[in-house]
Amino acid sequence: MLEKLNLDFEALAISFAIVIGTLLVAFIFNRLFRRFIRKNSLLIRNDPTNYVFLRHAITAIIYVVGFSWAVYSLPSLRTVASSLLAGAGILAVAVGFASQHALSNIISGVFIVIFKPFSVNDRLRFQNGLQGVVEDITLRHVVIRDFENRRILIPNSVISEEIIINSDFGDDSICKFLEIDISYDSDIDRARAIMQEEALRHPLKIDGRTPEQIEAGRPEIPVRVIALGEYFVRMRAYVWARNNAEAFELGCDLLESIKKRFDREGIEIPFPYRTIVQKEVKDKAETTPEGE
Repeated sequence: MLEKLNLDFEALAISFAIVIGTLLVAFIFNRLFRRFIRKNSLLIRNDPTNYVFLRHAITAIIYVVGFSWAVYSLPSLRTVASSLLAGAGILAVAVGFASQHALSNIISGVFIVIFKPFSVNDRLRFQNGLQGVVEDITLRHVVIRDFENRRILIPNSVISEEIIINSDFGDDSICKFLEIDISYDSDIDRARAIMQEEALRHPLKIDGRTPEQIEAGRPEIPVRVIALGEYFVRMRAYVWARNNAEAFELGCDLLESIKKRFDREGIEIPFPYRTIVQKEVKDKAETTPEGE
């Protein structure tokens, strides 16, 4: 009896050691691989998407192999494990029906990594108005960090069906539309010159013209009248930036600097005027004819 207890205790200790070793190996692998991804992305500017997904996949394999080994090392559970292995076909069917959603997320994650509609660090915007930066792609979901530093978790199967705007897909450069309204009394040519001068002065501005457009003499910052409203003339400047983040900063800075220049040089940014006519109500006695 004592020998049997010693044997069970030894098997339990081995199983426990395997579990601890599995957790330790997974932790060390995650730490080292994450450091490798960060260094590889910064030094050679490689896309980290494949590495991030691979890290999650290998971590999952480490856990499955380690916990399976721990269970199989216990003699009391070895028979159960062998029975489960013998009935793996039936078990696979049962698990498949029970975890269709989880498997669809995994398969969708693999498709995302293969076809790359977006990558880690891309800026996405969805139809429902959500937007942010792709921070991680796991086996189950995509982690989006919005611009308030909150995390949005979207299942892989859901995001695969979404229509998204990827600001960093292909060419990262962005043409920022800078729209400002001026009054009908303001000088359009002077307003155009101010918008061009302020845009050309900004350090985040880049020249987005093609060689053919430069040769043809196209201005670096085109400014056009795009609408004649009820009380305004709408002008739009086309300013290029290296990426979406710099385009946002450039747009905010230019709105401020152009507004200040307009104020100094007498270019009016209009607002709707309302004319109110107040009629006096005549006294009833005055309006009633005599004799009535």
